[in-house]
Amino acid sequence: MTKWAALIAMGMLAGHAGAVDLERYLKRDDFADIKISPDGRYYAATVPMEDRTGLAILRRSDGKVLGSFVPPTKNHASDFNWVNNERVLIGLAEKIGALDMPRPTGELYAINADGGRGELLVGYRVESNGPGTRIQPKKVEAVAAFLFDDMPQDERNVLVSIWPFSNDPFTRVDRLDVMTGRRQTVALSPVRRADFLSDSNGQVRFAHGAGTDNVNKLYYREGSGDTWKLVNDEGVNGRIEQPIGFSEDGTLAYFTSQQAKGSDAIVSWNPVTGERKTVLRDPNVDPSKIIFRPGTTIPVGALYLGDKPRTRFFDEASADARLYHSLEAAFGGDAIFVTSSTRDGKQLLVQAWSGRNPGDFYVFNTEAKNAEHLISRSSWIDAKQSAKVLPVALKARDGLDMQGYLTLPAGHERGALPMVVLPHGGPFGVFDSGDYDSETQLLAAAGYAVLQVNFRGSGNYGRAFQQAGAQQWGAAMQDDITDATRWAISQGHADPSRICIYGASYGAYAALMGAAREPGLYKCAAGYVGVYDLPLMFTTGDIQRRGSGETYLREWLGDPQKLGAVSPVNLAAEIKVPVFLAAGGEDERAPIKHTQRMEAALKKAGVPVETLYYSTEGHGFYTDPHRREYYTKLLAFLAKNLGGETAAAGKPAQP
Repeated sequence: MTKWAALIAMGMLAGHAGAVDLERYLKRDDFADIKISPDGRYYAATVPMEDRTGLAILRRSDGKVLGSFVPPTKNHASDFNWVNNERVLIGLAEKIGALDMPRPTGELYAINADGGRGELLVGYRVESNGPGTRIQPKKVEAVAAFLFDDMPQDERNVLVSIWPFSNDPFTRVDRLDVMTGRRQTVALSPVRRADFLSDSNGQVRFAHGAGTDNVNKLYYREGSGDTWKLVNDEGVNGRIEQPIGFSEDGTLAYFTSQQAKGSDAIVSWNPVTGERKTVLRDPNVDPSKIIFRPGTTIPVGALYLGDKPRTRFFDEASADARLYHSLEAAFGGDAIFVTSSTRDGKQLLVQAWSGRNPGDFYVFNTEAKNAEHLISRSSWIDAKQSAKVLPVALKARDGLDMQGYLTLPAGHERGALPMVVLPHGGPFGVFDSGDYDSETQLLAAAGYAVLQVNFRGSGNYGRAFQQAGAQQWGAAMQDDITDATRWAISQGHADPSRICIYGASYGAYAALMGAAREPGLYKCAAGYVGVYDLPLMFTTGDIQRRGSGETYLREWLGDPQKLGAVSPVNLAAEIKVPVFLAAGGEDERAPIKHTQRMEAALKKAGVPVETLYYSTEGHGFYTDPHRREYYTKLLAFLAKNLGGETAAAGKPAQP
């Protein structure tokens, strides 16, 4: 922690006061992500603040903070990369609320390791040098830019994908000078909304995108100026393939490839013969992160998140596999991942974590074979005192295999407990991983077992599992949550007379639908920034504004004329248990109208309902007083209905 005292003095880390029980779980992490510089002399780290995320650069030798970047309110340094030994390129994102998915603004900001020459290089806020000069190194245009190749062979330039500000645009590739912001176009995409992949020589070789029909296509070319060739069409074979890199000799490309059944595979593809070979596939789950050989862009394996995190490699006898497996043994079974390294691959920044530990970071010297602890993500968390997170497996009523997690209060080994069923948001492509989660830990600390299930539609279990959730809002997806709840009762984990269902966003929808469809199963329901009127999603909110948004809504939700029947706002009379609702007035993902209509419908039906609104909050509450007030009220609501612990009284926030 001593290395980070300077950050606190700078005011980049928010101080907290209030109820002791809540503070342990609501306190923000000391940092979000950390990366070592190519020469190993510096660290760059993103630092969570109340309503934004900043970045700090530290000298490794003494931990001194040399420079920092603090974006505007509700903006976040969401991604950053060392592009040479002395310069960091930062990608910005915006979140209207704490639970909102970060929406990249496409702005790229660069700063030197010593804090100098900090400037915006690309983005809608780039300003011209004025009409009185012809020297305009930066293009002033309404585009978004995203780094995809830091070009280690070129100390000054990187490759970025450029997205014009229009619905479903044709993208392009520019070479960006990280010192001046000067850009030169080097490739045009053959498909809308394309991302790109280049080879070790900086030649753009792949483009992957989709048009307004949301059908994914993958294109390949031999090199600069060559014709793009279609390699994969989701509309023809029903699978999505995305390129991840090339073999060491450059003769093979590697893709993640969806399969007709089961989990995604990693395949090799020969551009000359067109031959595909499966090089890696887990029997249950999809690749979560690709493992690259330290100091290179050569993929060698993958991290998988299933019943427990595990790593697998293209060649289990390789030096890459031996390195990872030796680290896993050294850290006592915790999951590990090399998050960054020096360019020579001799110094590795290694993260170790578990369901009880938010994450510890170490610097591993591959020559000396020793690891030095650098910092813990949440220094105040003692993993030995955290609640246990246990993997569970069960079957849905139609025989579908499902995975999930059961979090049990510390010290509790067996016996029925009051339980909170916690469906995740999204819902499609999102999944619960079993990693440390402060909210589930908070609920467990209040005395509840917490059940999370990856119902159909969730990510991580292959294309067929995710597609099985299409147009199943309030139907099979809801049945999966019900089946998981009944499973927990049958296994003796849950007291059947003390179960509440609670969630945020889609999870809030599922909570209210669960209360409506299963009036005897749940004793209360709580929804946080939820959607409750499905036809309303076609006319309000940020999804429908995109050109491909209505296609997405129709494909995954269904016909808006029929969705009223599975909207909780129309089923309030079926709900027989108390409800707690919370929402923010600036929410663009789940506009506050949803919660207001749900509240009115419940009151009309005579259902006891408590609410908490903040006009200045979005999709999840940002400010510390609001978060504290929300969880104080949530715990009080659960305690009143299930009998768990409450938070100590604190000063109420002002709505």
